[in-house]
Amino acid sequence: MIIKKRKPHRIHHGGAWKVAYADFVTALMALFIVLWLLNTNEKVKKAVSLYFRDPSGHANLTGTNIAGSGESLAVRKEDMDKLKDLVEHALKDLPDFERFKDQVELIITGEGLRIELLETETGMFFESGRGEPTESGRDLLTRLAQELRKLPNKILVEGHTDARPYSNGGTYSNWELSADRANAARRVLQAGGVPASQISQIRGYADQRLRNAKMPEHPSNRRVSVIVQYLTRDNASEQ
Repeated sequence: MIIKKRKPHRIHHGGAWKVAYADFVTALMALFIVLWLLNTNEKVKKAVSLYFRDPSGHANLTGTNIAGSGESLAVRKEDMDKLKDLVEHALKDLPDFERFKDQVELIITGEGLRIELLETETGMFFESGRGEPTESGRDLLTRLAQELRKLPNKILVEGHTDARPYSNGGTYSNWELSADRANAARRVLQAGGVPASQISQIRGYADQRLRNAKMPEHPSNRRVSVIVQYLTRDNASEQ
């Protein structure tokens, strides 16, 4: 009689431990990446952030002359330098830009990209003492509109005067003049394709925010400012 010894059955525990181990390794790797990022410079952090938001690298080009897709360029704080360069190149395409290039100033501020159109004794963007743009002012604003209309960013338009009293002997003052010039600039921008909903405010400051406070009657105090605001979650959702 032959007696066969039975081998004990192995207990199968399944693969649950493998899943748990994989999760642990993934979490550990994520921790190491975060610790590494915390010790890198701002340039690397910015590059990593942009990659995860746009792995293909094309988002910042849409709606510009570079990509030509006709979609909107979402200009946030980290993209404002690119918009500044884009606007500068666009304005240089104007035939007589060399004549008034020193009268256009682009500044990145806490509010957004500020585009200042400054007047001189001989170079004016508005008719003297009136709210009507000159031919140069209209051409410049129209060229700006062609770039700004591609953006989802809100736009503010400001009018400023020098401290010289408005001398028409009536109720019309620098307050009305500054507001009228800002409003005239708005109309030109909209005629150039900027949607009415994109322009959020018109501001008339008269001589209350002088550019050259030491020389209150200096012509550079007479200016129109177009401000491209930073894109926020609120105004992005409106597009």
